[in-house]
Amino acid sequence: MENVIENKVAEYLLQIKAIKLQPANPFTWASGWISPIYCDNRKTLSYHEVRTYIRDSFVEVIRKNYPDVELIAGVATGAIAHGALVAEAMGLPFVYIRAEAKKHGLENLVEGEVKPGQKAVVIEDLISTGGSSLKAFNALKESGAVVLGMAAIFSYQFPVAQKNFDEAGCKLVTLSNYHALTNFALQTGYIDATHTETLAKWRTSPDTWGK
Repeated sequence: MENVIENKVAEYLLQIKAIKLQPANPFTWASGWISPIYCDNRKTLSYHEVRTYIRDSFVEVIRKNYPDVELIAGVATGAIAHGALVAEAMGLPFVYIRAEAKKHGLENLVEGEVKPGQKAVVIEDLISTGGSSLKAFNALKESGAVVLGMAAIFSYQFPVAQKNFDEAGCKLVTLSNYHALTNFALQTGYIDATHTETLAKWRTSPDTWGK
């Protein structure tokens, strides 16, 4: 079933252009990295069929991997809506985690009520190096939750991300990933075989590729 979800999510992301693959005409990310792929999973919210499939897939993988979950947390801003949809479907409370603490009031990083020892799963829209995602993971732990792990729509599968998650002790499951996406894109003719080596080289060294 996991392969079915991986492939279907990959299909949807390409279909609605939430992910674009352009090996011959790469993008420049905000970080300065040059990349043959661009991902904006916020676009999935504009399509009822897509966001519903993502919601239901999240529910399925969370029940399988984190059966003791008591709280759903979404990472701002891209995963707030997805997290709320998942929490609603599972009948669970919801909080969200800011990228930065508020400059006034209680200066919260976590918005909503977290009960001490509450078992939580973090919802994320995209995993790149894992830096911002693990910052959210740590903020939720510091708020008193027992964080079981994280579930994300898509991961670039950078080796550094896996290292960072392992070192943080954070379990990660994703609905789809770079390997599934590029395989699907090749099988369906979205890209041709001449691009696969380019895409593979980029993933192993994204910070230096194209420079």
